[in-house]
Amino acid sequence: MVKQTTIKSEISLKGVGLHTGKEVTMTFKPAPVNNGYTFVRVDLEGQPVVEADANYVVNTQRGTNLEKKGVKIQTSEHVLAAFVGCDVDNVIIELDAPEPPIMDGSSKFFVEAIETVGVEEQDAERKVYIVKEVISYTDEATGSEIILMPADDYQVTTMVDFGTKVLGTQNATLKNIKDFKSEIADSRTFSFLHELEALLQNGLIKGGDLNNAIVYVDKEISPETMESLKVAFGKESITVKPNGILDNLTLHYPNEAARHKLLDVIGDLALIGTRIRGKVIANKPGHFVNTQFAKKISKIIKAEQRNQVPVYDLHKEPLMDIHKIMSMLPHRPPFLLVDKILEMSENHVVGLKNVTMNESFFIGHFPGAPVMPGVLIVEAMAQTGGILILSTVPDPENYLTYFMKIDNVKFKHKVLPGDTLVFNCNLISPIRRGICHMHAGAYANGKLVAEAELMAQIAKK
Repeated sequence: MVKQTTIKSEISLKGVGLHTGKEVTMTFKPAPVNNGYTFVRVDLEGQPVVEADANYVVNTQRGTNLEKKGVKIQTSEHVLAAFVGCDVDNVIIELDAPEPPIMDGSSKFFVEAIETVGVEEQDAERKVYIVKEVISYTDEATGSEIILMPADDYQVTTMVDFGTKVLGTQNATLKNIKDFKSEIADSRTFSFLHELEALLQNGLIKGGDLNNAIVYVDKEISPETMESLKVAFGKESITVKPNGILDNLTLHYPNEAARHKLLDVIGDLALIGTRIRGKVIANKPGHFVNTQFAKKISKIIKAEQRNQVPVYDLHKEPLMDIHKIMSMLPHRPPFLLVDKILEMSENHVVGLKNVTMNESFFIGHFPGAPVMPGVLIVEAMAQTGGILILSTVPDPENYLTYFMKIDNVKFKHKVLPGDTLVFNCNLISPIRRGICHMHAGAYANGKLVAEAELMAQIAKK
């Protein structure tokens, strides 16, 4: 079991936002288990929180921008990539402006900050989505495509082709996330001259200079453009190097552009909210296709979690047989709807019922096409949960269990004679004063057939 992680203590960085040009202080703070990555705008009233969630992506021009209830976080990808690359699961990212500092246009300084304070394990299992089949997304307008396929580790390959001679076609691959710091983290953001001109004309990249963005010169620079670049970057002179980039920068790698695109993919896919065990192949990636793919994977994961069928050895000797169950529950046939208890802890219980043609309810419930009544499936889940709550008292035979509330009941598939029903009930909150609030799922034939939130209370007879 791999444990979740957070940072050991808080640390702050200062800089300017690339597009806003605003001074910003960003502070990383340790976070509790299952927190994930959360941004906090400490400069706004109430210090609102924006979770790093693909569903909050509102704009992908020049970065991945999030918004929740009017609160914005711009250019989130470089910071998120650093936490994934440093194997950190839970962190609070405080900002006193809408955008993290651009620093040198990479994740390098964020990685160094994380390493300065260190990473520690937490007492909870890390959630990992294991890829079992190929999943893909294509943006027809641009031809960009992302594919996710099964693999033993999280791997990423990017292939870029901007159709320009100065950059050409580049590839980059990260085979092990542990190599993120040494191979990817210091790869800087980049832009083409024709894009730079448009951004400057529209008042963007106010925090840009020649130290935090590689500028590929894909066209001849006019005297007017040269003068505006001098003003924008505060330089007395600007020249073009033989490799086609503006001066004052030396490439860290010949394929630095492809490596930075890989960094962006890791940061954008962090918005899925779950670690991935699989290989990502991104052809001509960009923030739009990355985040659309993140939304697709997030939906798939949530659907699978809802429908995830617990795996149990049904032939193993049960924790409780029918006799032990009857010693705890007051129900008796034909209204006793649990045959076995397979496992139980302080927070969950798993029960089983074999549905046979001899059930009394089949006599009158669609006798020509027998289907187990949905209300009895809910009752069976409740009886299974009743075992859990009655196990908290020393004399369960002296108590009765009563429903208080049933919410969010969903029936997804029919239950027929011959089916084996498995009930998995998990506490939503701790049992207090004899009140039990739980989520229950019923499974048969490898599918979730029903689910509900149940609240019940035990009372002495």
